[in-house]
Amino acid sequence: MNRLNHFSPRLRAALAPLVMALVLAGCATSASIDPASLPATPTAFRESKGPAAAATPATAEAQTRGAWWKVFSDPVLDQLVEQASRNNNSVQVAAGRLAQARALLRSTDASRAPQVGVGAGAVRQKNATTGNEPQTVVSANVNLSYEVDLIGKLSLASDAASLDAKSREALLNSTQLLVQADVAQTYLNLRALDTERTLVRDTLQAYRNTLRLTEVRFREGDVAELDVARVRTEVASTESDALALDRRRAELEHALAVLVGEVASNFQVAPAEWTTALPVIPAGVPSTVLARRPDVSAAQSTMRAAQARVGVARAAWFPTFSLTATGGYAAPEISDLFKLSTRAWGVGALLSLPIFDGGRREAGVQNANAELDIALANYREQILVAFRDVEDQLSALRLLAEQSEAQSRSVASATRATVLSDSRYRNGLVSQLELLDAQRSELRNRRQALQVKASQYLATVGLIRALGGGWMS
Repeated sequence: MNRLNHFSPRLRAALAPLVMALVLAGCATSASIDPASLPATPTAFRESKGPAAAATPATAEAQTRGAWWKVFSDPVLDQLVEQASRNNNSVQVAAGRLAQARALLRSTDASRAPQVGVGAGAVRQKNATTGNEPQTVVSANVNLSYEVDLIGKLSLASDAASLDAKSREALLNSTQLLVQADVAQTYLNLRALDTERTLVRDTLQAYRNTLRLTEVRFREGDVAELDVARVRTEVASTESDALALDRRRAELEHALAVLVGEVASNFQVAPAEWTTALPVIPAGVPSTVLARRPDVSAAQSTMRAAQARVGVARAAWFPTFSLTATGGYAAPEISDLFKLSTRAWGVGALLSLPIFDGGRREAGVQNANAELDIALANYREQILVAFRDVEDQLSALRLLAEQSEAQSRSVASATRATVLSDSRYRNGLVSQLELLDAQRSELRNRRQALQVKASQYLATVGLIRALGGGWMS
């Protein structure tokens, strides 16, 4: 038997719309997403040699990545990264946006709680029908209102705001990771330049010593002027290279100043020996570590928020039910305001359902669905980009290791060639041109070896960033 039959006809008529609204509430749910629409993720990276270990990492907003830069064992780098984490302006902007999202979440949650207000007023009025003299009515009251979440619209809106806050938190983590990686890569480039500058300046000093010796021999008639011109050319060319490296170092130092939040004019990193350790990436990095990558987590939270907002838009088609209550006093004189005889109260319930809105609700649902399609596409793209980033850095590290080996052999051969050419030149068996060629070749190969080494460090930082702050699951 229908339970409404237990009530009077008038009460049944009042309750019927509420029951119908509850029946229809199940329709106002968030949209579903077909798992087949997401990219199939492999269990391991192709460029990571070795079996992949099983892992179920936490999501990015909950995962503590820790001080990953400490694996490089460089106190100066530690100090710069920690300073950037505190003072970098991009990090502060991301933190501000997170605070905004959390404030919006609190505002949205407040809509689900009863709203209480107090008021007081005075009205001067006259009844034109009776012709009475004007009267003043003073009132004081308390008002209470509460929207019953029959359809789940308010809870869906709260869920969406909560997911937006999680997305902003993940984006803050992503910004911090990006800034930390930029600091590390800029600093490592700086230290590589310091080593290269030392190499070039040592070679320049050797060329200058050779030039002085050649000029002495030219004045004594032992060599031709052509030999002097050749050495002078090498000196000038190497001086130019040294100045170019100085300019590049200044640019990197200025870039570091911006990253750590300081004025470039007041910031300096003193030249020092490059002693930074190069960490070894273990084989078999599991692809599941990408689940903690903050930009992937942010895209996922944004997609889920868009899902919830589809439900909010659908809920606009169903009734809203609000409860109201008011209580207070009203009297013609302030002195009589709080007498028992001046008390007044009222309770009410309002059920409303828009009938015709010119297509506004339908447009709202279509807009929410479009936003979900965009968020889903962005999430798919972020997954693909994440795998590409990791594969790029893993392949770079593998190939750079092989290139470093080959370059080391090249440096050894060039150094041996220089020693032999110098010996033959001193014994008058070869011309100075051959010696200069050997020296140029050695310098070029040593500089290339330094650049390969720097690339290995940069790729390591790039891999740590691509994995969301480390390779440990």
